[in-house]
Amino acid sequence: RREIGHGMLAERALAPSLPSQEEFPYTVRVESHITESNGSSSMASVCAGCLAMLDAGVPLKKMVCGVAMGLVLDELDGKLRACVLTDILGSEDALGDMDFKVGGDEHGITAFQMDIKVEGITLEIIREALAAAGEGRRRILGEMRKCSPAPRNQMSKETPRIEKVKVSPKFNGELIGPGGKHIRKMIEDFGVSSIDIGNEGDVAIFGSQDAVTACKEYILARTELPEVGKTYFNCTVKNVLEFGAFVEILPGKDGLVHVSELDLARVDDPNTICKPGDKMDVKLIEINQRGQLKCSRKALL
Repeated sequence: RREIGHGMLAERALAPSLPSQEEFPYTVRVESHITESNGSSSMASVCAGCLAMLDAGVPLKKMVCGVAMGLVLDELDGKLRACVLTDILGSEDALGDMDFKVGGDEHGITAFQMDIKVEGITLEIIREALAAAGEGRRRILGEMRKCSPAPRNQMSKETPRIEKVKVSPKFNGELIGPGGKHIRKMIEDFGVSSIDIGNEGDVAIFGSQDAVTACKEYILARTELPEVGKTYFNCTVKNVLEFGAFVEILPGKDGLVHVSELDLARVDDPNTICKPGDKMDVKLIEINQRGQLKCSRKALL
């Protein structure tokens, strides 16, 4: 009961600082092993959990911490006296009249839990305890920011990467291919672990950093729509015929550079300008009604 309750309290305190799934599509697991304590183990877990996630590269929205408040009540001459304690010890928890745990940052509270051993306390005492807890959190956060070495704030290079990219759903079939042929080829060519493609065009790529980055760039290029007037660099010459050369301006998209668009001077044989496998910079000058791409090398000379 104690471990579950304290764990839920710490989780509730940390959860508001977590990034969204779109920003950080990972499952985050934080474990806090308390072997001995003379204070609040749940609030210590909030502080340590925050630093641990920052060190692991989780892009938290804000730093959060926790502090346990206590209360000692006494009556003198018929008047109730109260003393609010900050960051209580085990003995103060056991002998005191209140255990008030507060998690949050400098500006607000993300979680709290209160156990009282008396019939009730006044609103004035609650206000005093909350104000003292706010001051305590600011002090603790200041100390957390001094930790050395500082949190890395980036994931380990060994951590598998997840990259998400949004494409038009009309490209889903082209990316997947018949029977998954294209998606299997991308996994094999780039060495990624897997590629998931959703019905709405949400593509998730899993693997090492370099492999994921290369695969993402390929997918973006493959799903890019050709744009008239745009210059495409380092296009591969796919085929050379007597009337011109076909170049791949985008993955899976070839354009024709007519013999009249190969050079400023007249060209009788396109093979004197380029051969299959050569690289060429071209400008897309027209997309006809049949969707065929017409390019020009001459326009860039």
